[in-house]
Order: sequence, then C-alpha cells, then structure tokens
Amino acid sequence: MTSPVWHPFFQHGLNEAIPHVVRAEGALLHLADGSTLIDAISSWWVTTHGHCHPRIAAAIAQQAGTLDQLIFAGYTHEPAEEVARGLIALAPRADNQPKLAHVFYSDSGSTAVEVALKMALGYWHNLALDGLAQPRSRILVLEHSYHGDTIGAMSVGERGVYNAAWTPLLFDVDTIPFPAPGREQACLDALEAACARHPAGFVVEPLILGAGGMFVYSADVLREMAAICRRHGVLLIADEVMTGWGRTGAIFACEQAGVVPDIMAVAKGITGGAIPLAATLATAPIFEAHRSSDRARLFYHSSSYTANPIACAAAVANLAIWREEDVLGRIKQLAQTMADRLATLACSPAFANPRQAGTIVAIDLVTPDAGYLSDLAPRLRLFFQDRGLLLRPLGNTIYLMPPYCLDAQQLDRIFAALHAAGEKFGLHA
Repeated sequence: MTSPVWHPFFQHGLNEAIPHVVRAEGALLHLADGSTLIDAISSWWVTTHGHCHPRIAAAIAQQAGTLDQLIFAGYTHEPAEEVARGLIALAPRADNQPKLAHVFYSDSGSTAVEVALKMALGYWHNLALDGLAQPRSRILVLEHSYHGDTIGAMSVGERGVYNAAWTPLLFDVDTIPFPAPGREQACLDALEAACARHPAGFVVEPLILGAGGMFVYSADVLREMAAICRRHGVLLIADEVMTGWGRTGAIFACEQAGVVPDIMAVAKGITGGAIPLAATLATAPIFEAHRSSDRARLFYHSSSYTANPIACAAAVANLAIWREEDVLGRIKQLAQTMADRLATLACSPAFANPRQAGTIVAIDLVTPDAGYLSDLAPRLRLFFQDRGLLLRPLGNTIYLMPPYCLDAQQLDRIFAALHAAGEKFGLHA
C-alpha cells in the first residue's frame, strides 16, 4: 500500500525505498526489519546528547500530565520562564554581562530567523517613527547561506533550484562574498561598503555555513564582521540554529570570536533534539523599541504553539544537562577523535578540502559529478545506508554531525564507510 505521506527533500517519483524507524537510543536508530543505523548527522542536526535521553524524556512525560498547552499571548508558565533565564545565562556576553536580554519563542529554525528579521525591521521602523533614526529596510546576507524554508528565511538564503519556484515572493537582499581562504579581505571590504549604505542588519551563520556546503571561516573574520557592523550601527543577526549547542566546540559559535550579536536565533538542539522549539534572543534596545503604550506598536508575531509547555520542559531538562554534566568535555574529546580520523581520510586522493568546526567535519569527494542535483548524492546516501549509517551528503560533500554520545567504535565504522565510498565513487577509482 502506498503511503499518503509527502516527505521533505525527497523526490517520490524516483520510487526509492523509505526505511521505517521504530525506535532510537543513543546514536542508534532501530528499523522495522531489525537492522540499525548509526545516526551520523543527528537526525538533521538536532540530536545532541543522544536519542531518547532519559532526563529529557522524563521531563516531557511529567509536563504532559501537568500542563500540555497554553496560549502565550498574555499568559506565561514556569518552563518558559526558566528556559528564558537559562538561555540568557548561556548566551554570549559583553564584559561578562548579559547583553542578549529578551527571549521570543517560536517553533523552528526558519521561524526563529523570520522573527529575527522582523525584529530588526521593526526596530528601525519604530526608531524612525520616533524621529530617532532614518528608516532602514535592506538586509545583508553572506554568499552560500541557508537560513530555512519560510519566505523570509529563503529570501536571506542562497538562491537556487530549491527556491526558484517561489522567486516572486522573495525580497531583495545584498550579498557579501564568502570569506574563502585568500578572499577574507574582499569579504570584509564588501561588508564595509555595504554597511556604509545603512542597511538594517546583516544575517550570518557564524563560523560555518550549513546546508550551503559546510564552508568554514575563521573566528577572526567573524570578529571583524561584527566590528564593521558595530561601526555603522548595523544590527548583527547570528543564525545559531545549526552552530549552537556545542556543534563548533563552544555552546554558541559566536563565543569563539568574542562576539555578542544584537539578535540570535536558536533551535534544533535547544531541547536536545527531542521536540520542536526555537527562540530568538534580542538586546534590550531592540525590545524597548517595540515596547510602548501604543498597542499598534507591539511585535506582531506568534503561533498557536508559541512556548509550548511540553517543549519548554524538554529545554529545561536540556539546560540542566549542560549545567550539570561535562558536555563540552565530551565534545572536545569527540572533536579530537574526529580530527584524527579526518586527517587519515584526507590522505586519500579520492577526497579533497577536509574541514572541521568542532564536531562538524566535511570533505569533498573528487568527482566530475559534483552538483547539488547530481546523481552522486542519492547514490552515496544509499551506499551508506546499506552499511548501517544515516548520512545525507550535499552533492559531493560528505559531512558528519553526530550526537555527542557517539563512541569510538561507531566512529570507526563511519570512517571505514567513507574510505569505501572514496574507493567506489572517487575519481581515481
């Protein structure tokens, strides 16, 4: 019987088999046929401590029997209050003092970015109404970026086949060239020139671009980007949806550059990957620009499930894990082990351009069939699946972003499969 389910980023016309997963634990997914897969990409980058973490699962169960849902427009509950306090405590700081002071909840990375964009534009709109600034409405973006699949998030992402059908809906942006090795100054010069034209904000994935190709750039470049924005009064919007929650080696990637953004979007690992939740953090001036006795100037954004209590309870448990356990120690050890394995893999002529940011590693398979829509990516995905791995290459780029509970034996299996892929699909083969 054909399933009525329409899957994301999946071409049903190719009639590929869809594995049926029945349960999960740690880094393992258990399939209906009795086989297992090592989840080497954290089920689309969300699972941090491992699947079905007992502390998070228990918190969800307890909250579900206490308060399951509450309208958040004018009402509140303790899990949301606790998560907000915890996020502010963990967020990047200026002079060891919190600068990100307010938390707005949503339900996905895309909507967290949408909220960030609306905050930035609302900030300048309201300052202009008060005669405190000239209107600003232009948004700057970084080449190759991806920020989600809602209209605003697509508008500030790279344009291509994945959003071509909706081009009439997307707003115009100014694109800054990616700071590839040897092109760092060109990127910074372009940002300086663009900021001199007084845009509203610059949205960026700090240190590493995700779906755009796992491109890495240095903390020094990010630090200078922030300084340029600050000189021109341009709001720096950090999309930490992927890079947050330890992926780059720090809780948030901005920390590694000593940067405190004006607005920061977080999601994915905020609940440990157990249940959807997102948040957008903003500084006090951005909040104050929206606070007024005039109801017409309130921040017009919400969803029915804003700050859902069950999701917030999962986030409370996740925050407790970060406070009480040596998560960063586990990340450091995992990152070092991955670096050692990556260095060995990079010696193969079948691979090129190895790169790493914390527990995110990527490498390019040398092949003439390297485009995003090439047949290589689905062939690689099935190749890895047959070897008990969940991997989802981006064209010829193979990346790993595992949960932090991954052990050395599982990592060895992953890299053995990567070596085998190089032998089978690499240009030298």
